[in-house]
Amino acid sequence: MHFDSEFEQKIYQQRLEKLEQIAALGHATYPNSFEFSELVPEVKQKYDSPAAPVTGEQLEADRKEVAVAGRVMAIRVQGKAGFAQLQQNGERLQIYVRKDDVGENGFALYKLLDLGDHIGVRGYLMRTRTGELTVHVREIVFLTKAMLPLPDKYSGLADIELRYRRRYLDLFTDTGDFESPSEGTDGSTEPAAKDAVQTRAAAREVFVKRAAMLRALRKFFDARGYLEVETPMMQPVAGGAAARPFITHHNELDLDLFLRIAPELYLKRLVVGGLDRVYEINRNFRNEGVSTRHNPEFTMLEFYQAYANYHDLMALTEELVKFVAMEVNGTTIAHFNGNEIDLGKWTKLSMREAIVKFYELSFGSTISISEFEDEKSFRNLLTRAMEGAKTQIEEVEKIDDLAERTSARKVKSDTWKAIEKVRGAHLHGAALGKSISDFFEIIAEPHLIQPTIIYDFPLAVSPLSKIKPDEPVWVERFEFYIGGFEVGNAFSELNDPADQFNRFQQQIEQKEKGDEEAMAAMDEDYVRALGYGLPPTAGEGIGIDRLTMLLTNSRSIRDVILFPLMRPQQKTFAQTAAKESEPHGESVE
Repeated sequence: MHFDSEFEQKIYQQRLEKLEQIAALGHATYPNSFEFSELVPEVKQKYDSPAAPVTGEQLEADRKEVAVAGRVMAIRVQGKAGFAQLQQNGERLQIYVRKDDVGENGFALYKLLDLGDHIGVRGYLMRTRTGELTVHVREIVFLTKAMLPLPDKYSGLADIELRYRRRYLDLFTDTGDFESPSEGTDGSTEPAAKDAVQTRAAAREVFVKRAAMLRALRKFFDARGYLEVETPMMQPVAGGAAARPFITHHNELDLDLFLRIAPELYLKRLVVGGLDRVYEINRNFRNEGVSTRHNPEFTMLEFYQAYANYHDLMALTEELVKFVAMEVNGTTIAHFNGNEIDLGKWTKLSMREAIVKFYELSFGSTISISEFEDEKSFRNLLTRAMEGAKTQIEEVEKIDDLAERTSARKVKSDTWKAIEKVRGAHLHGAALGKSISDFFEIIAEPHLIQPTIIYDFPLAVSPLSKIKPDEPVWVERFEFYIGGFEVGNAFSELNDPADQFNRFQQQIEQKEKGDEEAMAAMDEDYVRALGYGLPPTAGEGIGIDRLTMLLTNSRSIRDVILFPLMRPQQKTFAQTAAKESEPHGESVE
């Protein structure tokens, strides 16, 4: 086994010796099972409900016998008795162990326990003088020894990257982050004060809510006649989205395959086949960058409805998000990244309207929708935007506070660089629609904190969307934004096989010109499927990870994925030495 430090190795050896002592007492060191009567959360719910707790007098009169198991998270020995805390399924229950009750052998076992060990106990429920629900133990059964020390009992895994790498440890030690409403975060390792505000949910709570969200999504769609389906994760053609794929190889068939970047083309094949309402909660894989909002492996909800268009899905989306929020949190009010967000109130803007609105907000000057109609007008707009961004950088230098000035300078400089990049790409042949879409992401997207539907996208960035009848370079597509980023994408589906063939061909040409996210091959079978008739259909994809972030106030996508992809861990000699010098947090209460 690899050890992070000499301290860890020393603890491991000490616990091996304790395991031998436990065996010498006649206890099995790794038994197969323990017959429990109730789970710890069930005991807490029945007898310790805040609304109607069972009193100590009632417990003494009834003498409720229980058998429970859990992980030791706190332990204290005082002479011939001691208290410990058992944790199971995120709940803790105190136990009281007395030598006279468990016997010489049982108490010797109790004194050999460490934080992290699993035990089972049998006894009866009581309340201590302070009123805490407690199991008065008559028998202890040893189940598993924790061979490695736990992190500090208050701060848990302080290293954020280590929390992701060792999620198994994070799940039962993390209690979240708290901030005093009067003093703010002070870095203390003491338990949170009773009036402290929780600013980050405990890891376990995040994933319990994620599971609740998935149940709510299935409940919503099942009630509306949608059929849950499964489509291939390995595909001969990477299609359904614009993204770089992962490539794998099938040995028996001697065939290169792509991990799916989206299930879209297969789900629409099912609509052709007569499954008019389908949905899939699926894993997708995109060979792209990693950030607080992007992970190469992520979860999407995709659903398709025949005889509908993007206006129908706009209404459905609002209804869906409100429903899920109520099911998971019991309210449509969410808190994310310091913002209070009302998931029950939505705004709708076309992409062009959004740029006009937020350009004025950003630069203090007005523009008109007509400036998106031709190449020359849009190039002039980009030039003015660069000038506006440069003026803002100059204004930043007037800020007195150094930290505030440095932060503002970076934001304004990044905006200027992003606009310059769009302008350069446009001058070198990028399609007008692509440039408009990129400009929207710079100017408008950061402002979309409250739920906002942005509709009508350029054809150039929407190869699978149906064209607007009165504007042939724009399509019937919308994305919805919450918290400053995109959460879902939807459109009226293109169902003309000839048009679809031509657009796939254009994607291939863009790939040949250097667009790494464009499709590299024609999905001829999908075009053939359209030839049999896809009814008017609307489809949508929603990022499960991002929606979980919003509902749990998690700032990084890695906080809502149990095992996010990480670089291989490589420790330098200096890092190892620094680890050795750190104080070791585990203690026995």
